[in-house]
Amino acid sequence: MADRSDYAMQKDEINVDVGRPRTLTSINLNKNVDAKIQNPLANIPDDVLMRDVEEFAEEKGMVHMVDVLKRGALVARSPSNFETIGCLSREEQDALSYEKAHKWSHPMSLYLTIIICSVGAAVQGWDQTGSNGANLSFPKEFGIGEGENKGHPNRHRDNWLVGLVNAAPYIGSAFIGCWLSDPINHYCGRRGTIFISAIFCLLTPIGGAVTQTWEQLFITRILMGVGMGLKGACVPIFAAENAPTSIRGGLVMTWQMWTAFGIFLGFCANLAVYQVGDIAWRLQIGSAALPAIPLTLGIYFCPESPRWYIKKNLYLKAYRSLQRLRFKDIQAARDLYYIHAQLQVESDIIGKSNYLSRFFELFKIPRVRRATLASWTVMIGQQMCGINIIAFYSSTVFRQTGASEREALIASFGFGLVNFLFAWPAVWTIDTFGRRSLLLLTFPQMAWTLLAAGFSFYIPEGSSARLAVIALFIFLFAAFYSVGEGPVPYVYSAEVFPLSHREVGMGWAVATTLFWASVLSITFPRLLEEFTPTGAFGFYAGLNVTALVLIFHLVPETKQRTLEELDYIFAVPTKLFIKYQHTKVLPWWFKRYVLQRKGVRLEPLYQFAGVEKSAEDKE
Repeated sequence: MADRSDYAMQKDEINVDVGRPRTLTSINLNKNVDAKIQNPLANIPDDVLMRDVEEFAEEKGMVHMVDVLKRGALVARSPSNFETIGCLSREEQDALSYEKAHKWSHPMSLYLTIIICSVGAAVQGWDQTGSNGANLSFPKEFGIGEGENKGHPNRHRDNWLVGLVNAAPYIGSAFIGCWLSDPINHYCGRRGTIFISAIFCLLTPIGGAVTQTWEQLFITRILMGVGMGLKGACVPIFAAENAPTSIRGGLVMTWQMWTAFGIFLGFCANLAVYQVGDIAWRLQIGSAALPAIPLTLGIYFCPESPRWYIKKNLYLKAYRSLQRLRFKDIQAARDLYYIHAQLQVESDIIGKSNYLSRFFELFKIPRVRRATLASWTVMIGQQMCGINIIAFYSSTVFRQTGASEREALIASFGFGLVNFLFAWPAVWTIDTFGRRSLLLLTFPQMAWTLLAAGFSFYIPEGSSARLAVIALFIFLFAAFYSVGEGPVPYVYSAEVFPLSHREVGMGWAVATTLFWASVLSITFPRLLEEFTPTGAFGFYAGLNVTALVLIFHLVPETKQRTLEELDYIFAVPTKLFIKYQHTKVLPWWFKRYVLQRKGVRLEPLYQFAGVEKSAEDKE
């Protein structure tokens, strides 16, 4: 039980809008120099908290359920001490204990939501590999296939045009689709936005399969990009907002798993149809429509995001959604009131804004700016690491080893299989080791494997070992990517922005990665020609090192924190965060792993007040 006199000394009375608890404790979310992560309900006396809940229930039309809201608020105030709350029933205490001990046990509607949404990512993966296989034939049919003919006058033009056609979905995403996400989300909700994107992704591959010129193919792929941008900017947000904190990373990263699965299925389709004749490339491109079918049919079977309902002041509907996503009413009430309390504190620094002002606030409001910088870093890292030079052009790269078309497609199939299989461990490691830790571990591995693959092109072309060694290092590269930079960027970007800026922030993040994917797609054929495979792979190995440095300095850890608690993480000034990395983390790492001093302890950056620590923070 909190003591009123202690509480009076620890909090400041806040003047709030109607419906807002008047007694929330808060800190400066633009400049959290003490690096404190705080529960805004901490230390509020019982009678004050109960009065706030009663006012909240009256304002939100939830008076009929005020009792469960009161119990939920008490649990939200002291989530780790719910056993001491006398008004909880035995059934409610058992449910909370079970939730803590079995973090992967949740209602099927939660898992159905994650699966239905993330299967849409297979469209993106399948399209990458569909165009990968189609690159071997569609350029010739459309009269732009002289890119590998060194003596032909149209060689350079054809290289650029093939790259442009391959880049079209990413151009459409980066310049149109991602930026439509915010207004469409505003009017249609998360589910409506995903449904619209699914329609685009269902129809445009079919359109691409029946085109008669490269210009027509380019247009259909631009339109596909609109759907991909909408989907990429909304699906991870939808998954993150519905998922419990303890397994949010593992559930949201199914986006990457299904992207990897789509890449794998695309390579399977390439192999299945590559000998059917002139229409092979049409089947390879058109088959990308298949995974959009279950997304289109299934999205409205999922509950809408409770946080989107809260944003629209539809609290009763938000509670109904949470009831479908949690086992017991006490859990739904706890999450509803805690989200509400955190969002009220967040509103102090955000205020009200329109679409244009929200975009500029990505770079103006310090808390939002830090999230923008961090998400930009992890997203651009996905292109700097070089994964898409393989996803887009693996068949072309393997052909340069001297392999036949069939051998190149089989090697590409192997790449897709490795990419998919090694995505599975990240379901558990992303919430155990953390987002930042996985990136810092895997980027050095991706750098040396790419470098090794590049130098393997020096093996004589007639040697039977040439393709095998190059493929081995590319497969190792894919394995390291799949547990690190593969799943982290979309998970990270979906969680770091405050609710008010989540759509436009995620749009910015996805536009970043897809814009640079388009640049990569356009330039890689020419880069391969000028640098040779060895130089091109070495170039991307160097970019991996650059990305590693950026991540070390600019990307805070987000694991095991609620979406609202991340406000406090990103309130820590960037200079303070960088100083901590240089003065605390680097010396600790050197003593622990170079000097092998096992007893050395890393001084934590963050302080916790009224929130649960992760297992790592407790050490």
